[in-house]
Amino acid sequence: MKKFWNFIQNEDTSETELLFNGPISEDTWWGDEVTPALFRDELAKVSGNLTVWLNSPGGDVFAASQIYSMLKNHKGKVTVKIDGIAASAASVVAMAGDETLIAPTALMMIHDPSTCAMGNKSDMEKAIILLDEVKESIINAYETKSHLSRNKIAKLMSDETWLNAKKAHEMGFVDGILFADNKKSVPEKGTEPDKKEPDEEKTEKEDSLTAMTYSKLKNLSAFLSKVSASAEPVTFICTSSFVRPFRGSVVV
Repeated sequence: MKKFWNFIQNEDTSETELLFNGPISEDTWWGDEVTPALFRDELAKVSGNLTVWLNSPGGDVFAASQIYSMLKNHKGKVTVKIDGIAASAASVVAMAGDETLIAPTALMMIHDPSTCAMGNKSDMEKAIILLDEVKESIINAYETKSHLSRNKIAKLMSDETWLNAKKAHEMGFVDGILFADNKKSVPEKGTEPDKKEPDEEKTEKEDSLTAMTYSKLKNLSAFLSKVSASAEPVTFICTSSFVRPFRGSVVV
């Protein structure tokens, strides 16, 4: 088991900080009782306020769900600070903050969960149902934090929406921007957002494609290694960055 988190003591503030830097779990927490217990035990030792530094492209949806719940259940104030990227499953973790702040240069990304599935027609239908329910569970977290309508959030997820600091703040996914005056940004009347040149739009699409290509290549490698080891039906679920395997039926 590879730890993807680290608790440290801030000598200046005497408060505990939790660092997430990289993918949220290289292996799924589905069916894993040891890893969640280890995280829970370490978190239980923290008394008082907790600052979470978050820089992650996403990862296992079940790990993100459990981390979200554990942080929400923490007795002290939880402040989440996004200093790099909070994409996919990592954006769910960001919603756990009593206060969530984002660096001016950081990004958030939300999108639909995705899956790879093997088996017969019934297995495919179950995978579709699972994806629908996972999406609804993710919307629950976004809705609680942002107070946007479920339909609006669902559309943003389906469109795979990237948010810079100002957009994330305006839409309520974060409470403020680090190192800045955290008043809600309201466009002035009579002004329109700057239109992007075609080259700028192309660059953004290429950057997004590069990120997705990286994750899908990693997913495919893991997928093939798992399939070669078993003849059982295998279903995978992720929030895009990393696919996770589940043997047989999957129950969330």
